[in-house]
Amino acid sequence: MTKVGIVGIGDMGSGIAKNLMANGFEVCGLDLDKKRMQAFTEAGGMPAKSLAEVGRDAQAVFVMVMTGAQAEAVILGEGGLAAHMPQGASIILTATIKPAEAEQIADKLASASVHLIDSPVSGGFPGAQSGNLTMMAAGSDDALTSCREIMEAVSATIHIVGDAAPKGQMVKACLQSIIGSVFSSVFEAASLAAKAGIKGETLFNVVATSGAGCGVARTALENIIDRKFEGTGSHIATMHKDLTICLSMAEQLGVPLHTASTAMQLFHAGKSKYPQGDNWVVTRVLEEIVGAELHR
Repeated sequence: MTKVGIVGIGDMGSGIAKNLMANGFEVCGLDLDKKRMQAFTEAGGMPAKSLAEVGRDAQAVFVMVMTGAQAEAVILGEGGLAAHMPQGASIILTATIKPAEAEQIADKLASASVHLIDSPVSGGFPGAQSGNLTMMAAGSDDALTSCREIMEAVSATIHIVGDAAPKGQMVKACLQSIIGSVFSSVFEAASLAAKAGIKGETLFNVVATSGAGCGVARTALENIIDRKFEGTGSHIATMHKDLTICLSMAEQLGVPLHTASTAMQLFHAGKSKYPQGDNWVVTRVLEEIVGAELHR
């Protein structure tokens, strides 16, 4: 049985682990949260006590952490994955981090015997749990070929976007500028409808059957009208971070992003007021300004 590792078993990583196991892989995982480790073990995963244990004899290891600093520590730090994985194995960086951080990790791995596949993902909690993530993968032909079945176990669509990092992170940043902007427009439309006295279900039905009714808009609006602002698997800190990455990249390249910049400010307001909320909680900030709430 092929061994695959995973570091970070939260909302996204738990889904990746589940689908790897469902496809016949032996999955060894590590997370700092004891409850996550317990759930992973109960689901059939092999709990690891160290990164060395995760990487040893693994054909590939998914790294699903929050920040670039965490990713570098996991991969390259003392006792990190790179020092313990077999020659020719691959680290699949599914975390969303700054392109410059991914490039730095790739440069430091250049002299190592393991490959790096820079492959952030999209699809959120539902996509991770159902095995339908979209992957934006950049890596060598050898690495991508050897990991194809492993990646297909967690992804419905694998886009090869380049032959090395940070192309995956760059594509993800572009995607998040769109998603963050769509979310923000839905939050504003919801507060407008609330103030106008329109029923939430009426707005949802119209949006869902119109050209604006993409999955991103439908998900946001449905959570808003059902007043689900926490526990939906889409914590506001993640999108806030992603928009920060997007705007940082744009600044470096000299590209104006007017809409994404506005979205960033709305998410910043939501995160400041409701730090434990999910993306949709931004709507509550706007509703408090206008004095009206949108219910189903």
